[in-house]
Amino acid sequence: MRITLKLFAGLGQFLPAGAKANAVQTEVPETASAHQVLEQFNVPLEKVHLVLLNGVYLDAHARNESMIKADDVLAVWPPVAGG
Repeated sequence: MRITLKLFAGLGQFLPAGAKANAVQTEVPETASAHQVLEQFNVPLEKVHLVLLNGVYLDAHARNESMIKADDVLAVWPPVAGG
């Protein structure tokens, strides 16, 4: 099934060439979890902090559940500091 994956800040380096605006449309298995999608792109899970599925926060437990559906948008940020 096709979804949109968005990786922000330093995680953008894990998107394939040709990604635009920190996003790529990609094919994932029907039973994919958020973590499985990130592993598909070799994103180190220890660098993942904020995960949103269609704008809704996924806690650490939900990230391992198979809840992604076709046309969903998975957006991910690393820990960020600033002032």
